[in-house]
Amino acid sequence: MSILPVMILVSMLVVIGAGIAFFWAVDHDQFEDLQSPAFLPLMDDSAPPPDPDPTTGAGDSASGAPPAPG
Repeated sequence: MSILPVMILVSMLVVIGAGIAFFWAVDHDQFEDLQSPAFLPLMDDSAPPPDPDPTTGAGDSASGAPPAPG
């Protein structure tokens, strides 16, 4: 029975911590835009990936293959 007061104290500290975290999030506008984050995975990237620098030959050396004879 001696663990009961300790568990009550720990549970009260958890509730107080959760309350502080919730009010901090509300105060710092964490709940302002709830719709946009849901659409982020559905959006296409409009910019194509950058081309490797042709002056350094990064495209050939990145694959680890020897340069093509030419």
